[in-house]
Amino acid sequence: MSEARSLEGKVIIISGAGRGIGRDIALECGRAGARVVVNDIGAGLDGEGTDSSPANDVVQQIRDSGGEAVASLDSVAEWESANRIIATALETFGCVDAVVNNAGILRDRFFFNMNPEEWKAVIDVHLNGAFFMSRAAAPHMKKQESGAFVHIVSTTGLIGNLGQANYGAAKLGIAAMSKCIAMDMARYNVRSNCVSPFAMSRMIGSIPSETPEQQARLDKLKAMNPGKIAPFVGYLVSDLAHDVSGQIFAVRANEIFLMSQSRPLRSVHADGGWSIESIAERAIPAMKANFYPLERSQDVFSWDPV
Repeated sequence: MSEARSLEGKVIIISGAGRGIGRDIALECGRAGARVVVNDIGAGLDGEGTDSSPANDVVQQIRDSGGEAVASLDSVAEWESANRIIATALETFGCVDAVVNNAGILRDRFFFNMNPEEWKAVIDVHLNGAFFMSRAAAPHMKKQESGAFVHIVSTTGLIGNLGQANYGAAKLGIAAMSKCIAMDMARYNVRSNCVSPFAMSRMIGSIPSETPEQQARLDKLKAMNPGKIAPFVGYLVSDLAHDVSGQIFAVRANEIFLMSQSRPLRSVHADGGWSIESIAERAIPAMKANFYPLERSQDVFSWDPV
């Protein structure tokens, strides 16, 4: 199988594929021979409004390059419309081989100022949207005994960030969901993995840049091309990744990281159980050296992209 056509004939649905990372994933999959469902409602970064041109433009680019593609303008955030996205693939191309859950919005605000609507809007698109899309596709993959899910997550959820409690909760929830999907669907040869991208996008462009430190960080991010993410996602939806499932990866420029998953670090034991006082005196001091600091992504990935 040649690298250039490693997705020959596969039907791949990509949400949020009209712009940014999703757009590059769609174009990469089209170049590799996939038949692509380009899903995007064309909303603003906050999820408001609609515009059919981003999805249609990507479809036209794939077709102009000799590939096959169809646009879907339905929202991932509702069960009925998510099912229509899957139906578009089935009606147009006859099957569903992979779903890339990439669609997202931001409603950034410090937690103490975040209102319920800002919380719910982000959860609906990211977490509920990833569930709706995956659940709608699952019976078809189960029946054909093959398939792959790739969920775009974020270090906001895996590590932490300021002013993004809604986004971080959604993204970490997706990572947990992905692992459970991988376990539930393994017997049917269906895989599920996560990719946390570092790349310039509309979401990254919305990061405040009011201080020299913030501007320096934004300048580094601007240097990271979203096109660098696409080949790894293309790999994960290809048969070349037949034995890769339940993992969380990060991609930053030319670097690929395998991210850790929660496991016990330290334990303490007391015959007869613990009291409030003995926990304070013995248990916490024994574990404190392994506490995680309140770090952000840039604190953990402190070196320049390679």
